[in-house]
Amino acid sequence: QVGKAGGLEQHRPVAHRPLLLHLPHPLAEQLILGFLPLLGVRQFRFRLRNQGVVVGDLGFRVADLGGGIGIPYKPDQKKVDYKEVARKIRRMYDGIVVPAGLDPLAIYFECGRPITGPYGWLVSTAIHEKHIYREYIALDSCMADLMRPGMYGSYHEITVSGKENAPKDHVYDVVGSLCENCDKFAVQRELPKIDMGDLVIIHDAGAHGRAMGYNYNGKLRAGEYLLREDGSVVEIRRRETIEDLFATLDLKGVEGFKA
Repeated sequence: QVGKAGGLEQHRPVAHRPLLLHLPHPLAEQLILGFLPLLGVRQFRFRLRNQGVVVGDLGFRVADLGGGIGIPYKPDQKKVDYKEVARKIRRMYDGIVVPAGLDPLAIYFECGRPITGPYGWLVSTAIHEKHIYREYIALDSCMADLMRPGMYGSYHEITVSGKENAPKDHVYDVVGSLCENCDKFAVQRELPKIDMGDLVIIHDAGAHGRAMGYNYNGKLRAGEYLLREDGSVVEIRRRETIEDLFATLDLKGVEGFKA
C-alpha cells in the first residue's frame, strides 16, 4: 500500500514501523517461503525504485508474516517442520534481506493457530437424524460454536466417542441446529454409525471455536473444560445462560416507553 498512496515522500515517517504481510492463514511451508522473497523486496524494491526511493530509506525494523502457519486438519496431512522453516528463513535472510540493506530485520509470526488449534475439541451430542436422499445427523452445537466449516467449507476431523475403531461404513451430512443452510460441520463424510445420544467430537477447534462464537438466534455458547496432564478435568469457562444474553442490555425506562 505504501507504493500506491500518492507518492512516498509523505510516507517516510513509516521508518522503524513494521512491514506487515497479510497472508492466508492455512499456508503450507512452501507457500510461506514463497512469500519470503518479499522481505528482500525484489518486487517491492522495484516498485519503490520506480518512484525514486531506496528501500533502505524506509527503515523497516520488523516484518510480520501474520498467522500463515497451518496445522494438519486431515489425518493424512503432516505438521509443518518449524525447524526446517527457520533454517530456510535464515538462508533467505542472509541471501536476500542482508544484501537489500534491511539488516537487522526482526521477523515475527503470529502463531495462535498451531499453539491452540490442535488442542481444542468441540464435543457435541447427536440429537436428530433424517433419512431422505441423504443421511443427516444433527448436533446440539452449531456454527455459532465453530464457524469455519459453515463459513469456509473447512475440513475438521470428526470422531464418535467409543467408536474410534469402528468401521466407517456410513456417509452423513453432519449439521448444526441453526436456521441456516450453511450450518454444516461435514458434508458426505464417511463415519461409523451414529446413534442418538452419541458424543460427536469435532477436532482442531481450539483456535477458531470460542474466539469466533456468537449468539445468533439466541444460541448460548458452550462452556469450556481443561484436560490436565494428570487426567483431571477443570471447568475454566461456564456455559452461558439466558441471563447472559440480557446482561449488557439497559432496560431502564422500558415500562414507560411509548413508540
